[in-house]
Amino acid sequence: MSRKPVAVVTGGASGIGAACCRDLAMAGYTVVVLDRDLPKAEALAREIGGHALFGDVGDEAGLKAVAAKIEAEIGPVEVLVNSAGVLQQPLRPAELPMSVWDHVVHIDQRGTYLGCVAFSGPMLQRRRGAIVNIASIVGSRSAALHAYAPAKAAVIQITRCLAAEWGPAGLRVNSVSPGYTRTPALQDAIDRGERDTRNLVGSAPLGRMVEPEEIAKAVSFLASPAASAITGIDLPVDCGWLAGTSWHSYGGFRDPGNGTDA
Repeated sequence: MSRKPVAVVTGGASGIGAACCRDLAMAGYTVVVLDRDLPKAEALAREIGGHALFGDVGDEAGLKAVAAKIEAEIGPVEVLVNSAGVLQQPLRPAELPMSVWDHVVHIDQRGTYLGCVAFSGPMLQRRRGAIVNIASIVGSRSAALHAYAPAKAAVIQITRCLAAEWGPAGLRVNSVSPGYTRTPALQDAIDRGERDTRNLVGSAPLGRMVEPEEIAKAVSFLASPAASAITGIDLPVDCGWLAGTSWHSYGGFRDPGNGTDA
């Protein structure tokens, strides 16, 4: 069994999950890359000196089984990052098949909750541990994503509910809400001309997209002893997007010049 603390990342083989795996490994954790794409997970595990296992957050029995396997064969899980998720196209309600809606909610909302429940038992028994759920800024704003946005809003509320439920046992639960993040999938969409970066950064005061590594740093902080008094929060990492979305109503962002009002 591992002598280093164990961190598990669902959806860890790509995007934000992969960035979290790399950062947690650098922070000294034995990282378990849990993903449906096992070959990709195995490649990342070799890179960071961790472990790779097949994991599907849509499969309740399977996820509980792999959680038990990790505890028995790798070591006690100190950190869980629920990063597994699926996206959706910005379709109008009449064009959005309920099968797609159900799948998004099944993975993004139910899957996050299931991940928390599947791994929490031993943490509660040991009376320590940290869970970080990956939500989204669209969980806090209206968006043309009629399945994804409500599911991510639910992730934020799941985080708050479980933080209060499990806090007396010393288990902390927080979430991170990424802004528009330059994952390989989003970059591919930009390169194909399917997404316009001007729309992605127009409401962000910092005027740029978020890098996956910046999300990972926030996750690692919330998982660490440095955040020992923090539970039940949602931390936006969005280049200021949530703060800036209403400024277009007032003509947009203003050039601060030399920083004086004179």
